[in-house]
Amino acid sequence: MNTDDLKALRNPLILLAVIIAIGSAAIFYLNQSFTALRRDLAQQTNQMRDARTKLQRSGDEKQIIVRQLPSYRNLENIGFVGEEQRLNWVEGLRLSNQQSQLFGVSYQIGAQQPYPFAGELNPGQLVIHHSTMKINFNLLHEGDLMRLLSTLGKQGAGFFSVNQCQMDRSGTANITATSAVRYQPNLRAECDLSWITVTAPAAATAAAEKKP
Repeated sequence: MNTDDLKALRNPLILLAVIIAIGSAAIFYLNQSFTALRRDLAQQTNQMRDARTKLQRSGDEKQIIVRQLPSYRNLENIGFVGEEQRLNWVEGLRLSNQQSQLFGVSYQIGAQQPYPFAGELNPGQLVIHHSTMKINFNLLHEGDLMRLLSTLGKQGAGFFSVNQCQMDRSGTANITATSAVRYQPNLRAECDLSWITVTAPAAATAAAEKKP
């Protein structure tokens, strides 16, 4: 293998390494998030169930549910429990692009479907759904990809996993030095994300929906 062969393999090897890193990080992040949130949701569900029992005996049902309701609502507010919050996803994507100082992000969101890997997460009575978002954006270099995804994860707009990403050289990389702006994209990336939501057990949901 000569020097030209090594140069030809450089970009595919970099892309492969980035995809492997993204996949590993996504699996780790998703498992950690589900473990913590499943534990929190189970705790709140158990507390609500205990509250209902006590309420039936003491006649103080409204007061106990009101006391437990904020914790359950918090899981709803962070976009993990309940209905999809697509406007929050889009706003989080916009802010992530802005904070990462990229060149804009376009997106498409598919219909909600049952999450195909729900069984691997051992959700118990929880019902897990996901919607796929395809995003396209330009990068200065490979590191911008992980920076955007990391920033998006910190927005609190919901929970997502990265299904796949692909990077190609951007056509703007061939602009001559005399016409080039100070910053211009060298790569174009396309990623598929799964935005994940969970429906709580019916008993907990019914309790949470009661108004004080």
